[in-house]
Formats: sequence, C-alpha cells, structure tokens
Amino acid sequence: MESNVCFMEEAAARKAICEIGRRMYERCYIAANDGNISIRIGKDRFICTPTGVSKGYMTPDMLVVLNSKGEVIEGGLKPSSEIKMHLRVYAENEQVQAVTHAHPPIATSFAVAGIPLDKAITSEAVVMLGIVPVAPYATPSTQEVPDSVAPFCKNYNAVLLANHGALTWGKDITEAWFRMESLEHYAKIMHYTKGIGKENLLNSEQVKKLIKIRESMGINSGGVPEFSE
Repeated sequence: MESNVCFMEEAAARKAICEIGRRMYERCYIAANDGNISIRIGKDRFICTPTGVSKGYMTPDMLVVLNSKGEVIEGGLKPSSEIKMHLRVYAENEQVQAVTHAHPPIATSFAVAGIPLDKAITSEAVVMLGIVPVAPYATPSTQEVPDSVAPFCKNYNAVLLANHGALTWGKDITEAWFRMESLEHYAKIMHYTKGIGKENLLNSEQVKKLIKIRESMGINSGGVPEFSE
C-alpha cells in the first residue's frame, strides 16, 4: 500500500465499528454474537470486533488491534474467530480500508440456495454492487474461508458466503457498510420479483451508462450483471 494513504484515526475507528455493529444488530442482519467488522488503521494495524460479544452492545474498549498476521497488539479480548477472512481481503486488495461480515436474512437465503445476485434489476444495484457472486462453502473460522473469498476480492465489491452469510468491503467503513445494506436490498428485490413471477431487466445500453457512472465514482470493480437485449 502506498505510504501516502490516510488511515482512519484509531479513536474514530473504534467509535465507527461500534456504531455499525449497533446498526447491524438493530436491522436483524445478525443475531446473538454473529458478525464481525474491521478497519485498517495503519500499514500493519487493523482494529476489529472481539469474539463472543454481541455487536449491538459493544463499547470502544472491547475492540482488538492486531497486525496482518492476526497477532494481537492491543486489547484484552480475543479477536473475531473469522478475522482471517478480513485479513485475506486486505491482502488481496490494497485499496480496501474496511470489511464487514453479517448474515442479512434474504441475502443469506440466496447464499444458502447458491444463487448469485447477478441481474441488472435496478440502477442502484448496478452502480453500488454490480455482480455479487457466491463463494464456495467453507467451514467457519478455518483457513478454508479466506481461501474461498480470495478470488473475488479484487474484481467484486461483495460476496455471498455459501450457507453462511455475506461479506462486503470498501475504501472506508461507510462504503463497506453501505454495500452490506445495498446487498440485502438487492436480494430483497430479487426475492420479491421471483414471487411476482416477472422481471424486466435493464437493457445493454442502460447498463453501459450505469457502468460509466460507477467508474466516474472511482469504482472499477463489480462486473457487468445480466441484462436484456
């Protein structure tokens, strides 16, 4: 990563993680102690949620600081058992500054069914996400998980984890979180249109214009979802 990158200040990162955790919990994207969040705060410093703690009731002092090897630098609690997945995203894509993982119900249902979110059904979905592929099933908390998401970290903005949940990342914590919100909204609309029994996809020219808008926002990942002729 370039030396001139401006990392988020640690105190602000702690506050932001607690706020995003609260939003995840209140929106029922997670239950009990599910989910995890991390932010890069230095060249080899990351702050993340602890394991065994409800993300809806965290306080800044509960968070853990670690290095790229997963070694704890600061904090009295253990880091999330799935931090290896976060660290792999950072390693694969140096532009990433924050990662969120949750189990939003509808998106997770698509993950359970093995169905990617890959159709141009709304302009917002094309611009914010593009295609959301499904990573192969991997046993939680094992090395299988980071290995399963690694192929998607550079060319996409989010991934569904088969029979598990969803993972999003971004240039900052706000973008990573908004992508999680957009992903669940995308899945919800796809679910509703399947129930209605009809969908009118955007056409190729419409999608091309949206891709240009996405690129003008500095987003060069996401791919091109399925469109109509």
